[in-house]
Amino acid sequence: MSDLVTFGETMLRLSPPGNERIESASEFEVRAAGAESNVAVAAERLGAVSTWTSKLPDSPLGRRVVGELRQYGIDTDVVWSQSGRQGTYYLEHGGKPRGTNVVYDREDAAITTAKAEEFDVDLIQDARVFFTSGITPALSSTLRETTVNMLKAAREAETTTAFDVNYRRKLWSPEEARETLLKLFPGIDILLIAARDARTVLGYEGDPRQLAHKLASQFDFTTVVVTRGDQGALAWHDNVVHDHEVYDTETVDPIGTGDAFTGAFIARRLAGDDVPKALEYASATAALKRTVPGDVALVTKEEVDAVVSDRTEDISR
Repeated sequence: MSDLVTFGETMLRLSPPGNERIESASEFEVRAAGAESNVAVAAERLGAVSTWTSKLPDSPLGRRVVGELRQYGIDTDVVWSQSGRQGTYYLEHGGKPRGTNVVYDREDAAITTAKAEEFDVDLIQDARVFFTSGITPALSSTLRETTVNMLKAAREAETTTAFDVNYRRKLWSPEEARETLLKLFPGIDILLIAARDARTVLGYEGDPRQLAHKLASQFDFTTVVVTRGDQGALAWHDNVVHDHEVYDTETVDPIGTGDAFTGAFIARRLAGDDVPKALEYASATAALKRTVPGDVALVTKEEVDAVVSDRTEDISR
């Protein structure tokens, strides 16, 4: 039985070396990448037995995704499809003023046809926490219904439900996202949301503390975590707001930072930590992730402990 089950798409990420442009690249680095699998890996690294479930094409590319994720220690429960394709995205790193660009190639991916009845409901209902993100219902109308049904199945079994809004403007408009999210929120216990998304998608106003209080009171979440980029994060729980700043870090690759934060927060809550301690570990894990290339937080709990305790050194001898 898993502590945490996550559901969503995992793509293959293709990146040209260094800051090279996609259009001139002659080679690409390939890595598995997906919000929900990233969360599962981070949680596993912080002590929670984690399973990622999804639908993939029965192809070499689909098997490539599963093979890599299993290397990271998580369990996988996959519905193999004879139709649909493996989604990919291309990541082009660039400094200012060019910035980093993401190009998606995920149309007709197998995951977009996934229905709740295809999956092992016992896997979700036996878990302590079920997690998915706003990326999943953004991918297709079918997945919007599937997300509702899977959250419902989890709640019926009193499995705690956690959800990261994770708004992606390249997938849907704020209006489309808002309509769907308002249908999903009644099935969610723990909400994670960026302050910018609360404003852009939900139309809320106020500082992050006000946003957290408003969300908690309007939708009866048990916990609301609001992230604020380089200003850190805060969490509302039992009508108290806890705050934590970011840890200093030298950024190698920022992609997946939010997922690392989410996975660590859930894992430490599962381990019995209170909300302030879980927030501390989530922030430390997010900082460490930024030093690791790829989407996945390949860190250890000992490394996170060291950041929290301020015991890190430039060279480990």
